[in-house]
Amino acid sequence: MAEKNFILFDDDYRDHLLPFTFTRPVSEIRIGIFTIREKWQRSLNAKPSYFTETYLRKKFPADLKETNWMINGCVLPDPRLVAQVNALQTGEAIAENDMLIACCADEKFLKEEPLDFQAIIRSSKIIAPVSSPRTVRKLTDIFSKNSEALRDDYKLVTYKRRSSTIYESNKVINRNDVFIEDGAKVEFAYLNASKGPIYIGKNAEVMEGAMIRGPFSLGESSEVKMGAKIYYPTTIGPHCKVGGEINGSVIFGYSNKAHDGYLGNSVIGEWCNLGADTNNSNLKNDYGEVKLWDYATKNFEDTGLQFCGLMMGDHSKCGINTMFNTGTVVGVFANIFGGEFPGKFIKSFSWGSPSNGFGEYKIDKAIEVAKRVMERKGVDMSEIDEEILKYLAEKSRQ
Repeated sequence: MAEKNFILFDDDYRDHLLPFTFTRPVSEIRIGIFTIREKWQRSLNAKPSYFTETYLRKKFPADLKETNWMINGCVLPDPRLVAQVNALQTGEAIAENDMLIACCADEKFLKEEPLDFQAIIRSSKIIAPVSSPRTVRKLTDIFSKNSEALRDDYKLVTYKRRSSTIYESNKVINRNDVFIEDGAKVEFAYLNASKGPIYIGKNAEVMEGAMIRGPFSLGESSEVKMGAKIYYPTTIGPHCKVGGEINGSVIFGYSNKAHDGYLGNSVIGEWCNLGADTNNSNLKNDYGEVKLWDYATKNFEDTGLQFCGLMMGDHSKCGINTMFNTGTVVGVFANIFGGEFPGKFIKSFSWGSPSNGFGEYKIDKAIEVAKRVMERKGVDMSEIDEEILKYLAEKSRQ
């Protein structure tokens, strides 16, 4: 029997997840230990491809076959849903409240663009999900649903495995829920897993004096600096450096918050850098509900949350002593400096300060800096990456 062909697709909610989906499909968002795609890949024991925006398809191509099992890229897998997806027959779909969760479709149907998800629902035999799926459909879902995702991923990655040695120099609470991968260094740290698991990735390092409360994940080759204070639930992706105080936040990967300063209820993309003593507010002075910029509606929308911090897109950076207001959204390739609070929405490819105003971050200079930053971590920028960034720069001017 031929192997099933799985494809993770972006639906109309993709625009609500900007700025992070400017540079990736929805399924490449990190929540918990893994990206959504990595979760499905482990759950299905198969490598899915993508069906995403046209300008992203060279980097994230779709592998279309005669029959395709399509899965909504914003949906997090669980064992019962995985079984339902595997059992789908051609012409069947799993849907709930007008949201297409998964379907089995032929190649001809998928070549009709743009995909009409409601038409797929109307033309398919609908199967109700066994339970309501967990989804990432808005920016705040990434940090607000991270605790449950961390716990699920911890079970997935540690199943029938044994942690590397947890040395006696560390102060550990609930040692059974601490897992350290091979090559990781953890000495003279405080690891409290009483409220959730702690996962330390391959070749990562937790330096002396760091204090961590789980649920927490540190990605491969990342560092927690000396004396850092990290509160649950927090995810640090691969190849990051973090220090200071972090609370309830997600950093996708290849980004640095290496110095003192506070980051709370925030999401930071890839290749970002927060200057020393950068701080964000995650609570309004009046303790009211936080509004957040929504690219889809082009307006500030209610989050329903009292705590919400900084959402920063890929390759954005800020200088030392930068302060961010509660509920600030920063696009991709923004460069922010100065000692005053910038506005709560900073466009992509912006360069400047609140006092002197923001100008355009020229694309040639942006690419030059990005290449330099990436080379420091042993990554080359591809021609496809350059094409994506030039497209985004042009769009940001419109």
